Amino acid sequence: MTIKEILETLDAEVFTGADLLDREIHTACGSDLMSDVLAFVKEQAMLLTGLVNPQVIRTAEMMDMVCILFVRGKKPTLDMIDLANENDIVLLGTPYEMFTACGRLYSKGMRGRSGK
Repeated sequence: MTIKEILETLDAEVFTGADLLDREIHTACGSDLMSDVLAFVKEQAMLLTGLVNPQVIRTAEMMDMVCILFVRGKKPTLDMIDLANENDIVLLGTPYEMFTACGRLYSKGMRGRSGK
């Protein structure tokens, strides 16, 4: 699934990386606990979260994630946008709750770590 397809599926807006929307995303995880992301997430290309602080960008950077989707209408700060731009991380936002956003992505073929 491309980031552009994710945008359409989740009625999302782009905060950074408008030139990177052709990137392919095959796996994702949803979490507001960055410690869980660091401990349990392996090879995920996208993070869905409602947490809005620079730690989210740093976590994604450490995990080689290429896209972060903020749920529940959350918006990143300017500092977060700058940090994401420096690391070529696409930032998106959706009005959907995390459960709904994950479900919509799953129904389109997106999977988590186990592929199930």
